[in-house]
Amino acid sequence: MKKIFLALCIIACHAMHAQEAKTILIFGGKTGYIGQKLVKIFNDIGHNTLCATARLENREEVVNEILATKPDQIVNAAGITGRPNIDWCEDHKQETIRANVLGALNLADIAYLHNIHCTYIGTGCIYEYDEKHPMGSGIGFTEEETPNFDGSFYSIGKIALEKFIAYYPNILSLRIKMPISLELDKGFVGKITKYKKLVNIPNSLSNLEDLLPIVADMIVQQFKGLFNVVNPGTASHNEVLDLYKKYIDPSFTYENFSLEEQAKILKARRANAELSAAKLLHYYPHVPHIKDSLAKLFQSIVQEII
Repeated sequence: MKKIFLALCIIACHAMHAQEAKTILIFGGKTGYIGQKLVKIFNDIGHNTLCATARLENREEVVNEILATKPDQIVNAAGITGRPNIDWCEDHKQETIRANVLGALNLADIAYLHNIHCTYIGTGCIYEYDEKHPMGSGIGFTEEETPNFDGSFYSIGKIALEKFIAYYPNILSLRIKMPISLELDKGFVGKITKYKKLVNIPNSLSNLEDLLPIVADMIVQQFKGLFNVVNPGTASHNEVLDLYKKYIDPSFTYENFSLEEQAKILKARRANAELSAAKLLHYYPHVPHIKDSLAKLFQSIVQEII
């Protein structure tokens, strides 16, 4: 079922915008969660995809790789999120800046100087609920609204990068938030199933099975500017885990605790918010609501296991 599901996504993406084959250089394509999936999608729809080997912070290496491969387009799906989570960034600030800010700006600048379209895969974890965007209101943060979350060094770096990268006219900047996919051991689901306790807060999520074929189409079409790449609506941590328990592991259990209790065991706060998907839906109106999307995702996983 997984192959059928992916094939349908690829067919839909290909039908959106059939073009001649492009050479696409992807940083993070060799080992990155999202980068690897983009490599497969591009290859399956007939593009020549290359996984970059240069380190983003090494400008000379990046220039030489671009000159050697002559890509039509570049994708930056690289970066540090920390292991086991973003708390790592609190104790490794210089490494975080080097990889997530300086390296990404380096690539954007080089692509600009060589007149190459460049896509930056960023994060939507730069907002938190406030008076204008209360939890449960359905009012999501738009691309035009200034990020308001500074509770983690990871997010601080991402906000700084997004601000500077916006000055480059060759950039497509995409915010993905709490990504999920058919691979339940990775992304958001893979993380929260390992937690002993978790907060139960609704958030925007990005179902990569719905959204990465769209991202591929946006890249091929050379969209520019900033987009929230999330499914419309929100889903809570409990809703996701209840689906996991229903479809994957009936014996699975979890406990909730408060934000105050969570803060005692974390070095950095987490960004909980709803992002508006209106801009993305203007171009791709078929993106399903996250609750419908999650149900279909888990059903697809079960069918594949059977």
